[in-house]
Amino acid sequence: MSIATHLPHPRDLVRFGPHNDSHAVAVRAGISVAAPLFTLTATGHAGWAVYAAFGAFVSLYGRMHGHRHRLHTQLAASAVLVAAVTLGAAIASIPATGILRAAVLVLGCAAMATVASVVGDLTRWHPVGPLFAVFAVATCAETHGSGRDILTACAVAAASAMFATAIGQAGRLSRRRRMRPRALAQVGGLTELREPPVMRHALRYGGAIVVAGALATSVGIGHPGWAMVAAVVPLSVPDTPTRLLRAAHRVVGTLLGIVVAAGLLHLRLGGWELIALIVALQVVTELFVGRNYGFAMLFITPMALLMSTVAGHVDVGPLLRDRAVQTVIGAAVGITIALLSSEHRASVVAARAEPSAPAPASAPPLTQGARAT
Repeated sequence: MSIATHLPHPRDLVRFGPHNDSHAVAVRAGISVAAPLFTLTATGHAGWAVYAAFGAFVSLYGRMHGHRHRLHTQLAASAVLVAAVTLGAAIASIPATGILRAAVLVLGCAAMATVASVVGDLTRWHPVGPLFAVFAVATCAETHGSGRDILTACAVAAASAMFATAIGQAGRLSRRRRMRPRALAQVGGLTELREPPVMRHALRYGGAIVVAGALATSVGIGHPGWAMVAAVVPLSVPDTPTRLLRAAHRVVGTLLGIVVAAGLLHLRLGGWELIALIVALQVVTELFVGRNYGFAMLFITPMALLMSTVAGHVDVGPLLRDRAVQTVIGAAVGITIALLSSEHRASVVAARAEPSAPAPASAPPLTQGARAT
């Protein structure tokens, strides 16, 4: 079976899914991001905003679950994201430079991805995969910090995550939303660590990050973390056609998003205006990310790049170049590993043996596909 048979149709790139109450998620995310970022800006601690932003990303987990499961999911995500921010700040404080620092960063991201993957599988969290954990380590590792900043990063991220979790539970105060039926999601136990899919997913993420990080570092440009994040993206969805579509969305959406980002970065916004723009982009992102990932990248890309400028001035040209090159590297690594995966090989064998057989009605309970959208 040729890879061409799995390629997405062009119309799949522009197809939008249902709205599915995305506005509720967008409002929660907007409040969760806006409150800590505006507070830090008002108190003269804008340099801590990156730590708060990753804590606020807890609001994105358990987005469509009922309040009880959302609470469990967000508590797990809080622990992982706070640990990721703390690890990133610790890496930033290491005086090592060159290849040694790059190796520490890559191994740190791979280790955190492995842990986040296991936690995500056991809690059935959504968004699936360790993307935000890897993003947090890589971004915080690029800050100009010292050993004194490690505790600060942990405290700020934890406070922001606690606030986001509280916002996620605010709907309990609404009788209309309490009465709305919600599907119950099963949460796994520690015994499931022994099940093959859990460790297979974790090792696959870790391996993809090591390969992408090594290649990104060898290119000799900055921000290898973006390659590691991009490598995770295709692996977070269940099958080869969807993985190819997700990789295409990531690359095409990023390249178009860079055009949007270039215009916004040349405005040289700062302070309140910059924070307000980041919050607005986060809200719009959540309105579309579940409907068309590529379109959402038009907002995710400038938001990520603007977050890089919160702590101070950056060179726009190299920043945009790094984002484009590293994204392509990471997506290529992710797709390569996806094509070497046991799921892909099994699908090829099954298709050759029974080309007319219908697709299975459902996936096993611990596969990524059971929880991906």
